[in-house]
Amino acid sequence: MIKVGIIGVSGYAGAELLRLLLNHDEVKVVSIEARSYQGQPISDLYPSFYQVCDMICESDEDVLQKAELIFASLPHGLSEKYAKYCDENNKKFIDLGADFRLDSEQDYQEWYKLDYHEKALHDKQVYGLSEVNREKIKTATLIGNPGCYPTSITLGLYPLLKEKLNLNKHIIIDSKSGTTGAGKSLSEDTHFPKCNESFHPYKLGTHRHTPEIEQELSKMANDDIQVTFTPHLLPVNRGIVSTIYVDLKPEVSLDDVYQIYQNYYSQEYFVRVLPKGKIADLKFVKYSNFCDISLHLDERYHRLIIVSTIDNMVKGAAGQAIQNMNIMYGLEETKGLKMVPPSF
Repeated sequence: MIKVGIIGVSGYAGAELLRLLLNHDEVKVVSIEARSYQGQPISDLYPSFYQVCDMICESDEDVLQKAELIFASLPHGLSEKYAKYCDENNKKFIDLGADFRLDSEQDYQEWYKLDYHEKALHDKQVYGLSEVNREKIKTATLIGNPGCYPTSITLGLYPLLKEKLNLNKHIIIDSKSGTTGAGKSLSEDTHFPKCNESFHPYKLGTHRHTPEIEQELSKMANDDIQVTFTPHLLPVNRGIVSTIYVDLKPEVSLDDVYQIYQNYYSQEYFVRVLPKGKIADLKFVKYSNFCDISLHLDERYHRLIIVSTIDNMVKGAAGQAIQNMNIMYGLEETKGLKMVPPSF
């Protein structure tokens, strides 16, 4: 039984971690932390846990002492000290925040306005995109869990870039997310009167996931990939739809692309390449760890349109973190994650 602790359980991703881990038969959640709710049961904050899990929120020191694997679901800039403790005490650490996603400190400084304080730790970090970095994850002790937008985008593009089917290095990405992606802190954009019955882009050209997306796509392509990434806020609780536009090489057909995606993902339980003619829809991945991908061709310009959908709280956060845990411990990768999305 893996003794697990969660630091930051009061946030949406932290609460989702707890919800999913309670159904994992190889895990015992031994301690949870929520600084603003210390001494209170988690069911006071999230009534859905009432009489299912009434664990008391403890201190971060309690979590670090009691658990052998620590999940941190915190704002950027707060995870390094916990990762350092785990590194020094032979514990595993999975960070759902942004502190261990970027290879370059310069990128972190530019986009997050912070420095790396424990620089040696970043040589040990493994980017936790489960389907792509599985072999590295198996032996890792420090995982930087991918962002939600990057997960939908990188899985959507991986086979195409790996096989160099793209005509040029610039890719246009149009992504839409439910409001949970913004976290619990209320902002003008997520305030109900503003976001209800609304749909709008935000952080045009400045979203912090941009360097992460370019970093991982460039690795896949073994070339310098640039993206124009525009996120939008959907008036729904959860889910991401990424629509990706790529010019194909003239000799590459949609049938070629479809076959390559099938070859790459046919053995991947959580990535579903939909039949030709079907369109991926966030409704049918909600509450699940699936990434649904559909492939389409704009024949006028020989441009591939990829639609990639995930639940931002599961495959885009807590579910992928648990998938990474399963890989790290040599468990069946789907354990605790085989929930079927609702049909309506």
